[in-house]
Order: sequence, then structure tokens, then C-alpha cells
Amino acid sequence: METFQQVISGDKPVLVDFHADWCGPCKAMNPLISEIGKEVQGKARVIKIDIDRNQAVSHQFNVQAVPTFMIFRKGAVQWRHSGMIDKKQLQQKLLSFA
Repeated sequence: METFQQVISGDKPVLVDFHADWCGPCKAMNPLISEIGKEVQGKARVIKIDIDRNQAVSHQFNVQAVPTFMIFRKGAVQWRHSGMIDKKQLQQKLLSFA
């Protein structure tokens, strides 16, 4: 199984959805994130990180609000957004790093 560091260190961009089970906006974004994951297969990756179960990673990237979306490429943060976001806008941003 790949570690978080291995996943974000690849050549393809990785959209990371930092979320929590108790977060209403996170639940609202869930279906959109799943759709994006299917639509960008082969070009980018989409993963979800539960901030309560993965506190070390959340602290490492200073996630203070959920949902927080980050796009990584070659281990570096390329883009970051906290709060809800339009699916089309998020997908375009992700693919701009592909």
C-alpha cells in the first residue's frame, strides 16, 4: 500500500480532499469529488484524507478548516482552497497541472 508521501510525489497531479465525517459541506462535496475522480482517471488522482483519522498529515499541511482541497505534484503543493467549490472549477484547476 502506498504512503501519502508516495502518492503526492508522482508526476501526475493529485487532488487531496481533507474532510471530516461531521462536516456538512464535506458531505455535500462528496459526490462531486467522486465524479471528478472517475473523470480524470489516467490524467490525475483524487484521494480523500479524514482529518480526524490522519491528524499528522492534517497538521503537516496546516489544515484548519474542512473541506480543504489541495493539489500536489511531485510532492509540492501547487494549489489550495478551503471551503466548498464548484465541480467544474475544481476539475479545471486539477487538470491545469496535468
